[in-house]
Amino acid sequence: MNQDWILQSRETRRFFANSTWVPLRASITVEHGHPLVTEIGHVNEYFGCGSVAFPPEQREVAERLGWSQIGISHSAKPYAYSDGHYSPVDQYQYNDKAPIGVELVFEHEQPVVGGRRWILNPDLVLALRLIKEGTNWVRPEEDFVVVAREEFDKAGDHCRIEIKREFLLDYLAARDLSLRLSYYRQRVENVVALEESDYAGLPEREETRDGGRFELRARSVNDIFGGSWASFRVWRTDVDPDEDAPVMGPERDDNTESEHGEGHRGGYRGFRVEGEYWRDEWIDHQRRSLRVRGDEDQTRPQFIVETDGTRMPSSALDNEDIGRWLWFRSAVVSELLGHRGFSLDWYTRETGAICSTSGYKTHFGINSSDLITVYAYDVAKLPTWEQHVWAAHNIVPEGKVSSELLESQVKAKPASTHAVEKLLFMSMRMLETGFQREYGIHLFSHDVDESAYMQQISRFASRDLATLLRLAKELIRVFSDRLNVRELRKLATHADKEKLGSNKLLQDVLAQKIGDEEARRVFGVIAGTYEMRVGDAHPTGSKIEDSLRLAGIDQDGSFLKQGEQLIHNFGRAIWFVGKSLLEPREH
Repeated sequence: MNQDWILQSRETRRFFANSTWVPLRASITVEHGHPLVTEIGHVNEYFGCGSVAFPPEQREVAERLGWSQIGISHSAKPYAYSDGHYSPVDQYQYNDKAPIGVELVFEHEQPVVGGRRWILNPDLVLALRLIKEGTNWVRPEEDFVVVAREEFDKAGDHCRIEIKREFLLDYLAARDLSLRLSYYRQRVENVVALEESDYAGLPEREETRDGGRFELRARSVNDIFGGSWASFRVWRTDVDPDEDAPVMGPERDDNTESEHGEGHRGGYRGFRVEGEYWRDEWIDHQRRSLRVRGDEDQTRPQFIVETDGTRMPSSALDNEDIGRWLWFRSAVVSELLGHRGFSLDWYTRETGAICSTSGYKTHFGINSSDLITVYAYDVAKLPTWEQHVWAAHNIVPEGKVSSELLESQVKAKPASTHAVEKLLFMSMRMLETGFQREYGIHLFSHDVDESAYMQQISRFASRDLATLLRLAKELIRVFSDRLNVRELRKLATHADKEKLGSNKLLQDVLAQKIGDEEARRVFGVIAGTYEMRVGDAHPTGSKIEDSLRLAGIDQDGSFLKQGEQLIHNFGRAIWFVGKSLLEPREH
């Protein structure tokens, strides 16, 4: 180590009032070198912190409270007085029965099972709407951002709970509280001799620095841990161990005996250099509580509302009767779906909704220019961070508002069309049910979570040739790769059925009903999609063009439309397989 390390120069310049994370409670020991505190080479670092939140009227009293009153030796526990008065765990008392502050971390000792647990104040958890994931507390409404986190020592006990300052200030503002921290840092190193160490010429000191108090001492290890010791033992002599129920009488000189021992412990080598720092610090809120109290957020974005690029602030659009729509690039859907907890739902062929962790469903429509159109209020009411995602894809109006969206929102007459994504899964379900009824076997080897797959099998996934090919791979995964090859092989009559893959086996079963040529035609799109899936690994391969044509893709259309077309053609092929396979044929 070195002089900067023992003096803690950099650490004392940092204030938690300016940090991203604020410790609510901490007791952390980090040891280096020799594990014994009496041996040369032993290096130890310790950080302890306690905190209590106070209302403005108690600030003057709280200013007098420091490490001894609210540091790590203080623990928040409930207490029942003998006169019937009860002090809840969240109340900090300066004097008995006189609560002046709020505890944000409770201590729960568990002597029966062993260990110690710290508990984050449930009021803070509920106010910020947090959920526990592992050692983190996250806020689902804000993209599952980590708000608070816990740390444990080697024994499994809590050693730190800290909270992101942004969220702490929000909570403190809602309750009009200020958080007072009291913390202590210690650094120790045992060296052979001061004059031969990195601390040579460093004088002992006690000084005020950066709003706290620092002390540096260098002492002989032997002076600290060595010295005389004495022991004194007293015992009773009037108890008969052979009695069934012995009773001890009052203690007297004639029924007690004692012994005394003393000695000296020493011989420790080296010097102990120790730097200590104490500081009390206030974390004051900024009178703004966006999450808990719902204050107006001044960081909300602006959106383009006119063809000339005119923008309006989100706050002006946050009105159900605003009467405006907004236009977005279709990539916004994929970006939103990339966030945990978001999902896509379809209503009609061109309309659907983005379901977010905030609980809102943002109804959208796809217009003739492949742009996403949304009623302005539906975006303006979203949490600010979601609005910024939308705003990044906001563009000048083009191609009018989605006709199906207007049918629903203006004429209150939703279109009777269906999204190709939903028709695909509907066709697979119908084929599976009919196949089970007709042949008495399961067509698929395993079930899938349709809602999860529908997030991946979407026209929005097609943004270029590479992603179009990946979409083909997902279609094959959800259909061809699930086909029950083992059972289909029993039904097949092809001479080489033992060598055939899943698609060819199902095609052979179909050919038994409608003939080889017709079966090949029906399976053409599925075969083309399979070839596209193979081309995903080599998107520049010469067979890609043939695969796209076989899958019925019009390459003159946008990639969004090509993705929609691919899903439509694949789903229609599955529907034709079911129709041809399961409907009785005329002779």
